[in-house]
Amino acid sequence: MAAKNGDTVRVHYTGTLNDGSVFDTSREREPIEFSIGSQMVIAGFENAVLGMEPGETKSFTVASADAYGDHDPRLVQDVPLGELPPGLDPQPGMRLTATGQDGREIGLVITEVTATAVRLDANHPLAGEDLTFEIQLVEIAA
Repeated sequence: MAAKNGDTVRVHYTGTLNDGSVFDTSREREPIEFSIGSQMVIAGFENAVLGMEPGETKSFTVASADAYGDHDPRLVQDVPLGELPPGLDPQPGMRLTATGQDGREIGLVITEVTATAVRLDANHPLAGEDLTFEIQLVEIAA
């Protein structure tokens, strides 16, 4: 029985970047579960599961445009240190959350700290990256 649109599936995966570094894996925990067509995972991942049978493995690459998009320089801005919350000791790599005008939370990463400002990046951490996955369809839920 092959996986089709609407099926709930459980999948083990390992995701790597072009340099071979692993950005995420389910191998040390339970497989992820999602319904094909629900857009719970990136489209390229979801499409790769279509037609697979339980126990089957597959490797594929999802281009950045079909994953988390290209890195958008408009989502990077410098903010004066005085505008940061009091007591915050900003460090490169630190993750922050801001609230947008529409009330949605926005994830930010500090990419640079100077004597007067921090550079904040609102791009997804994997934006601009092609993602390679090795997946195994564990099961198709009845």
